[in-house]
Amino acid sequence: MTPYPAVRTAAVHHVADRGPHAHRTIAAALLAAGDGDEIRIAPGVYRECLRVEGRVTLLPAHDSADGDGTANGADAGTGAAPGRVTLAADSERPAVEVLPGGRLTVRNLTVRGAAADRAAVLLSGGTTDWSGGGIARGRLEALGDAGLDLRDARLTGAALAGVLLRTTGAVRLTDCLLDGADGTGLVAGGGTALELVRTEIRAASGSGLRVREDARAVLRDCALVRPGRSGLLVEDRAAALLADCRVRDCGGEAVRVLGSSPLPDAAFDEGAVPAGATGGLVLHGCELSGSGADALAATGSAEVLVLATTLRDCAGSAVAAGSASRVRMVDCRIVRTSGAALMVEGAAQLSATELTVRGSAANGLVATDDSTVRLTDCELRDCRFSAVHLGGRTHAVLTRLRVSVTPEHGVHAVANAGLELTDARIADCGMSGLDLAEEAVAEVSGLAVQRCRAGIIARSAGPVRLSECEVADAERAAVTFGPGDVELTGGRVLRPGTAGLVVEANAGPTAAGVEIRQAAGSGVVVAGGARPLLRDVRILRPGKNGLIVDAGGGGEFEDCEIVGPGFPAVHLGASATPVLRRMRVRDAAEDLNADAGARPVVDDCLSSGVRDARWPETAPVAPAVTGGGEPPAVEASAQTETSPEEAAAASGESLPDLLGELERLVGLARVKQDVSSLVKLMRMVQRRSAAGLAAPPLSRHLVFAGNPGTGKTTVARLYGRILAAVGLLERGHLIEADRSALVGEYVGHTGPKTQRVFQKAMGGVLFIDEAYSLAPAGAAGGNDFGQEAVATLVKLMEDQRDSVVVIVAGYPAEMEHFIDSNPGLSSRFNRTLLFEDYGTEELVRIVEEQAASHQYELTDPARSLLVGYFDHLPRDARFGNGRSARQTFQAMTERQAYRVSEVEAPSDGDLMTLSELDVPELPEPPV
Repeated sequence: MTPYPAVRTAAVHHVADRGPHAHRTIAAALLAAGDGDEIRIAPGVYRECLRVEGRVTLLPAHDSADGDGTANGADAGTGAAPGRVTLAADSERPAVEVLPGGRLTVRNLTVRGAAADRAAVLLSGGTTDWSGGGIARGRLEALGDAGLDLRDARLTGAALAGVLLRTTGAVRLTDCLLDGADGTGLVAGGGTALELVRTEIRAASGSGLRVREDARAVLRDCALVRPGRSGLLVEDRAAALLADCRVRDCGGEAVRVLGSSPLPDAAFDEGAVPAGATGGLVLHGCELSGSGADALAATGSAEVLVLATTLRDCAGSAVAAGSASRVRMVDCRIVRTSGAALMVEGAAQLSATELTVRGSAANGLVATDDSTVRLTDCELRDCRFSAVHLGGRTHAVLTRLRVSVTPEHGVHAVANAGLELTDARIADCGMSGLDLAEEAVAEVSGLAVQRCRAGIIARSAGPVRLSECEVADAERAAVTFGPGDVELTGGRVLRPGTAGLVVEANAGPTAAGVEIRQAAGSGVVVAGGARPLLRDVRILRPGKNGLIVDAGGGGEFEDCEIVGPGFPAVHLGASATPVLRRMRVRDAAEDLNADAGARPVVDDCLSSGVRDARWPETAPVAPAVTGGGEPPAVEASAQTETSPEEAAAASGESLPDLLGELERLVGLARVKQDVSSLVKLMRMVQRRSAAGLAAPPLSRHLVFAGNPGTGKTTVARLYGRILAAVGLLERGHLIEADRSALVGEYVGHTGPKTQRVFQKAMGGVLFIDEAYSLAPAGAAGGNDFGQEAVATLVKLMEDQRDSVVVIVAGYPAEMEHFIDSNPGLSSRFNRTLLFEDYGTEELVRIVEEQAASHQYELTDPARSLLVGYFDHLPRDARFGNGRSARQTFQAMTERQAYRVSEVEAPSDGDLMTLSELDVPELPEPPV
């Protein structure tokens, strides 16, 4: 029978200065110890140097080897052991050295090296498990493949570096304090994998933590406090993850990144927290405060992700990104910076989502050179300089940005900066809300500016495109145009302190579809030498003139309306030469006032409710000044509102041509059939009348029910021309109206107002869009004058049944309620035409027709991609049917223009072709 080999039991060796079985030195005990033995050391100071090659445990005589590092009998309140064991180096060699293959366990042992700038503990390999105690002088080094687990230790009195790591092994420090290093607190280099948990690096004269080369560092719930330089320094190809850490009171930057390994794309793009230090620098749930320079500085190839972190009270910028660095911020706060809160230069990229900036002593954001900035759902408040300053060739995409309280501009773009500003809110700026100068290029939509000294100033050479913006309560002018390529489309101007729109000398902007309400000064002011183009601009109740064209000024003003001005609706200075076409003036003392020498062209303008009306007339307008000056010449044409279609109708359009034009409209098959049937019915009525037979009861008034953009206005205009062609209407022109055109603002105002609009439509069609707003659901009379307008219409439709056709239009359900709201309506509107939404193929056809009419050609791949685009386009409240198709075509031409602009010598084919690259992306769903 073979005996089992004997199992060796670990022995315990004692070290003391007396006792029969005790070793007098720790080194002697090490020589005697076998694999896995314990060496229990009596309190005292041992001057020697140890080299560990095997597996051994060192601990004070009264400690437990498997304990937590607290000596038996220690005071529970302080954790102090009754006697300390100190190992002091007796030469320049390290006091403790663990050699490759060694496995050292240490409990509550304090080491004092020979000198502060030398290694007190050198781990050349093997593994070390150390709890309690620490190093009182000299540094800790881990090299080769050494591994270290250090807990509850205090490391002080080191020079050059408190801890130096250059190992392929894993190093973990838990609940440790690295204090007062005369140099860097901890340096991790090589391929070190470092983890710090609840550890503090304090009062290093250099940087607190330096991670370089290919090292990886993970810090959780740690603090880097009062370093003389940077709190954290990352360079080369290193990576670091800091979670729930504090970096404060640094002499230099709180965090400085000179370079790093690349961040994973998913982490950078999605703002997701990686599991470890997988690349770049990640700060999650941290606080950077009190730095003597920038809170976070990134240069070189640095890649930084900052999540749910606060950066405050820094002497420089909160974030300074330069060179080719990339910085991504999500859900962060910046509070009180001495420099610009965000500084981006070189070719750096900065992206921030849900970032809040408060109390910058300079700008909120400065971006220059060739940098790129993208801010989404961010807020900049209480900045001492302009909240956003863009210069150089930077490109900034700012979406749903909120800016408030700055003595300078809200957003300021100069040099060759490019700006995309969408759905932003800017308020309480001491200068302008948005200021564009020099060669800046801007695409601005949905901007709201409130309570700024000036609203929008566009003096850039451009191009500048402003759409659907609102400027309210500006102290001075709401929108100012300088010379340059500037377009303003849609939007509102409310209560400016001076003028609504100011066109400076030599400027030639385009403005369309804008409403200006209650300007304290004039609605639109045009300086000498300016030549703007204004279409469909409504100027309501300005304190002074609706439109002023200064001496030498000109421009074209088409389909504009001025209501209730305090001064003459239009004032022209000497030698002013504007073209006024289809202008409408209502409720004014005077429509046109001109200085001597003014020579406007007045075409088809109309006044109503004007005490001293000069429109319409064919004689020259009398000058507004007395003396011997020559009266200005005024060219006047038609006396009422007339469109090109009306002129065509008057000259005798044929019914087949008009029906052919109707048939060529995209979609609307059901509507085309209904109109054709109506025409046949009406012609039969004419034949019966000509034969002396009684005419059957027939109502020509119609309800057009359908969503926006389904062609209701286009069909209404054609319907009037058709009725004129068959002799059932005298002119067949179309007058469009809505609630604001029919309903007054006080008792007794609505009836006359409705009558004036009806009178304009005599001999043609009165088209009332959103007619249901005259009888809103839930309204019960009271102060709503809509019902009075309805009652007036009903009576006029009866009195003038053969002179006017009335078409009411709106959403199907709302129109049903509207017709039911008044018995007179239901008896007069007994026919409804349903305008169905366009299908995908019809939307594509609209785009194709738009392209053909503007001399563009769609490629087959572009058409195929358009089909998919419209198939997936949300059919929600924002969907505009034909309007959406036209907007898509416009977006395609803009994208094509940007694409072709990169071609040095484009061919005619390049200029005319719309490819699949020009099809826009689907809009993001609303949050």
